[in-house]
Amino acid sequence: MPATRPRIDVSRDPEALAGRVAQWIADLACHSMGPFAVCLSGGSTPRRFYQLLAEPPLRDVMPWQRIHWFWGDERFVPWDHPDSNYGMAREAMLAHVPVPPGNIHGITFAGTPAEAARAYQYVLQSYYGAERLDPARPLFDIVLLGMGPDGHTASLIPGEPVLDEQERWVAEVTHGRPEPRITLTYPALDSSRSTAFVAAGGDKHAMMQRVVAGERELPAARIRPVGELIWFFDEAAHGGR
Repeated sequence: MPATRPRIDVSRDPEALAGRVAQWIADLACHSMGPFAVCLSGGSTPRRFYQLLAEPPLRDVMPWQRIHWFWGDERFVPWDHPDSNYGMAREAMLAHVPVPPGNIHGITFAGTPAEAARAYQYVLQSYYGAERLDPARPLFDIVLLGMGPDGHTASLIPGEPVLDEQERWVAEVTHGRPEPRITLTYPALDSSRSTAFVAAGGDKHAMMQRVVAGERELPAARIRPVGELIWFFDEAAHGGR
């Protein structure tokens, strides 16, 4: 388990949950100074709060010029592919806000999955300004995470060797799913001032309880950020209804 137990934040329903998370992101960004790094998640749940960030009133207060956008994982597909996490975030948010193109750091579909992973690690290290992570200086200001029905998060999949990676910041995942994936590893994901899991729906309740209890065979349970950890739920996910 993390050194500090996660904080639980429960919203009435999925729409209220999206509004709560979007406001939380905006508050942290607006109260920051200097560059602000956000690591985005894929999946269906984040789409709505990405949309809310791109709409008034939040669109008008977000410090878009200072925010850098990264991804926790990506399917090894072109950005215009319907399964691309980059494509989803662009369609829902980034195409509709005044973010400098140089602040958008997608995982590129080029070469082999291993080459793409190495290239993205270089992107992260270039932004960070070092090849080693310092716990006192987190890589990210916010890491957003989801949780799959098998307890995976990002593309940290149960039983895969990537779960034991402690040196690389980014790794290819070539088994366990129909398509290869590129994922940030625990060292990179844990290097965050504020980490949030976001879950909606009663089908997430049982797995959420196991993850929060710290069952180590579940990848999501092994997230140990250097900063705060928050679970944002709707009432169905929290109460199992």
